[in-house]
Amino acid sequence: MIIILLGIFVLGYAAIAFENGIKINKTATALITGVLCWLVYILFTANKIEVNESLLSHLGDISSILFFLLGAMTIVELIDAHDVLK
Repeated sequence: MIIILLGIFVLGYAAIAFENGIKINKTATALITGVLCWLVYILFTANKIEVNESLLSHLGDISSILFFLLGAMTIVELIDAHDVLK
């Protein structure tokens, strides 16, 4: 399983590094690489409940950061739109 995960990671990293040559967006490559790594991890592990809890924990952390950034960027855009700082 570790070899497969490392292979997926290296291929994904190479795809991100050579974005211009292969014409695939870095974001799409990173998302596909992450999904494939989690998929291999959950398919080849014995304790699927532990992996499920770990995945939910990581997704919770990521979503809380994204919601915070979405709110912060909205405030910054509103301030910029009304020329408050000029």
